[in-house]
Amino acid sequence: MTRKRKRLYLVIGSVAALFVAAGIVLTTFEDNLVFFYSPSDLQEKGVDEDRRFRLGGLVEEGSVVRDGVVTTFRVTDLAESVPVTYTGMLPDLFREGQGVVAEGKLDGAGVFVASNVLAKHDENYMPPEVAEALKKTGQWQGGTQ
Repeated sequence: MTRKRKRLYLVIGSVAALFVAAGIVLTTFEDNLVFFYSPSDLQEKGVDEDRRFRLGGLVEEGSVVRDGVVTTFRVTDLAESVPVTYTGMLPDLFREGQGVVAEGKLDGAGVFVASNVLAKHDENYMPPEVAEALKKTGQWQGGTQ
């Protein structure tokens, strides 16, 4: 085997190894990527049941029901709403009419099963994703972010 052929095989092998490494990185990145959806986005686009994502909007007035450690409520962007169930302790600032971002996935019945719930931290804050979703529906009443 000549030196040129050895170099050619080495270059081809290196490029192939680079493509395999890039593929592994991209696959891992996609598995860990969590998208944000508003209730209207969820109705329009639909999401696979196995896909984890974040759901954001306002906690619908009169929708919070607590049964021990299980809490059910509805998240709305004032155009559409999605039922949510969460097992665990909710943040102290969680209440009806306030901004919320929940992370989890849909079950077979269309209920969002949250594994994590985040509430706003003071009276002036609205999560940017929630504010943007409300602006898209024309329902945003707050100031500029």
